[in-house]
Amino acid sequence: MGASVRIVGRDPKRTGAAATLIAERAGVGAIETFLCDFSSQASIRALAAEYRARHDRLHVLVNNAGGVFDRRTVTVDGIESTFAVNHIGYFLLTQLLLDIVLASAPARIVIVASRGHYRGTMDFDDLGYERGYGIMSAYQRSKLGNVLYARALAERLRCADVVVNACHPGGVATNIWTGAPAWAAPILNVAKWFMLTPAQGAERITWLAAADETATLTGGYFHDNQAKEPSALAKDGALGERLWAESERLVGLQPATEPWPTTR
Repeated sequence: MGASVRIVGRDPKRTGAAATLIAERAGVGAIETFLCDFSSQASIRALAAEYRARHDRLHVLVNNAGGVFDRRTVTVDGIESTFAVNHIGYFLLTQLLLDIVLASAPARIVIVASRGHYRGTMDFDDLGYERGYGIMSAYQRSKLGNVLYARALAERLRCADVVVNACHPGGVATNIWTGAPAWAAPILNVAKWFMLTPAQGAERITWLAAADETATLTGGYFHDNQAKEPSALAKDGALGERLWAESERLVGLQPATEPWPTTR
């Protein structure tokens, strides 16, 4: 499509190999790479600073980092790891780059969520599952956070010519579940035969990021290139605002003092 593509990874060798593969398959020049560990807010801030030093435009931001953890762990910032990587990482990077996205309008933000959000809960008295941690419950909470954030951000940017949507790309045969318990490995090995390929999952994301028919859709939740009703909790505006405020607190961002855009 003629886009300049910039990808983010944790490991220099694997990130470089991915960039080379993309360039070869697409028949384009070099793909620009950045390194970031989304379990570290300092690393996310360094990524945002490096991007800002190199570029003053960002027309499409796809938040696609993710992880699951068999046992409860906390990040260097003291946040439960699933929530930190899958939600807080999205929130912090997007907020740090939002002025560049706004300057690039028309622009799009795609937040990769999951149908797992339908079973997600949001308990602000125990956001990090200090009591009763479970791999799926933590994952589902983080994915509910994704949909709530997408809807709250879309509402704020409704007049800014920046569209924000969340999507479930389908069950995709990637290695995200390598952090699952050992007993689940045989089940996952069988399940992968019925999952989408990474390319098929990416097509759903790319459709939101680049298709003409999605250029003005905002605040939605999509599955299989179709708008779907998210969970009742995901549509709770008050819950979304509370999550926004808590997310700001967890990353040390001050609430916006400037008004959000009022014209489109």
